[in-house]
Amino acid sequence: MTHFADRLETLPGYPLAELPGIKRRMIEQGRDVIDLGAGDNDRPPPTEAVAAMKLAVDDPDMSKYGYQQGLPAFREACVSYLRRRFAVEFDPHTETLPLVGSKEALAHLPLTVVNPGDVVIVPEPGYQAYLGGAVFSGAEPHVIPLEAGTDFLLDLAAVPTQVLERTRLVYLNYPNNPTAATAPQSYLETIVALCRRHDIMLAYDNAYCDITFDGYQAPSIFQIDGARDIAVEFFSLSKSFSMTGWRLGFAVGRPELIGALTRVKTYLDTGPFLAVQAGGAAALDRAEALVSPIKDELQRRRDAAVEALAQIGLPLEPPRATMYLWVRLPDGMASRPFARRALEDAGVLVLPGAAFGPAGEGYFRIALIVGADRLREAVIRLGPLLDESASVPVEATR
Repeated sequence: MTHFADRLETLPGYPLAELPGIKRRMIEQGRDVIDLGAGDNDRPPPTEAVAAMKLAVDDPDMSKYGYQQGLPAFREACVSYLRRRFAVEFDPHTETLPLVGSKEALAHLPLTVVNPGDVVIVPEPGYQAYLGGAVFSGAEPHVIPLEAGTDFLLDLAAVPTQVLERTRLVYLNYPNNPTAATAPQSYLETIVALCRRHDIMLAYDNAYCDITFDGYQAPSIFQIDGARDIAVEFFSLSKSFSMTGWRLGFAVGRPELIGALTRVKTYLDTGPFLAVQAGGAAALDRAEALVSPIKDELQRRRDAAVEALAQIGLPLEPPRATMYLWVRLPDGMASRPFARRALEDAGVLVLPGAAFGPAGEGYFRIALIVGADRLREAVIRLGPLLDESASVPVEATR
């Protein structure tokens, strides 16, 4: 009889665990399913990145171990991108680290500063890698609900002092998944000051920094005075360049923090495939030109979906960033039964808010991963379900 680790019992079910299986069976039955679940853009990766990777694959040296050093050209492309985008400077060798997608490093980061029993602050609803990293490190997760009344901003100042004194790491993600919230500079200044005061590492997940609309420009945490003392910032090529399956990202921070993460990763992986890093360098070198049409298309999709949602009685303010809509359900309507009905009865796959933690209950997430016409069709299909699903109380799903 195999005895599994207690930590497995601590982990909630992953948001995408159940619904894809239902979707597959429906498609096999010939049903038309509109998948708005995973944040996986339907646009192809940049041709420049594909061409650079293909060329690199023919070089035998690119099939060697990359280790944590990785491809020097990718490191250089990372710091050049940050210089152009945010006017911040980093050393490509000591303050930059290639990642096998930002997800793995976000989950591994607690291993650099957390001892069993220390506190890691986790936003909810939020990316499940944060909670997973806290649990796997032996930390005590302290979950902070993100609420509409505070613009979905994590209220670190409201955490009791005795908890802050035990906290070693806090996760922050703006533009935010799943709520699409953005953070003003004054808020980020407050967070950085609190982390410095209590000697807390800040993991700033900036995966959606380039997917912004209506003239909004998402900042880097390193544009905030004092952030270099305590922050590691994570970037991903997945969303901005439609390269989710390539598993490529990078982290930046002061040498001591990047060095600690490098040391941990040395025992866990040998870095991204060098040819993939060559493709990533080509994408970052042309980031401004490559991201612009992706943003324009996502904004068209956002506007179409927001208009359709208003037509079925689910109005929301168009978000200024990300590829998601965080949609409030009518009062008393449970998100999991609604999402299941949406898929089985309407052929529309959305993620229930409760899948991102109990604080996400009462919402569902739409990913803008199909064209504007299909988004309109999907939303209109959901309309008839609203009255029917209201009979399932939230409490019955907890």
